[in-house]
Amino acid sequence: MQWVHLRMCQSCGHIGCCDNSEGKHATAHNAETDHPVIRSVEPGEDWSWCYQDQLMFRIAR
Repeated sequence: MQWVHLRMCQSCGHIGCCDNSEGKHATAHNAETDHPVIRSVEPGEDWSWCYQDQLMFRIAR
């Protein structure tokens, strides 16, 4: 299995692979827990995704 990109659950810190990976672990984690928001942990990426609202966003810093 090859991991393509990693995502972090913003509720509990679980790290899972993205939907372009075979396991789709980040989405599977959402389905199991209903934790709604993940963020990319890839270098240079600063976006988050809300599964509930199907919305990509960036948090202003």
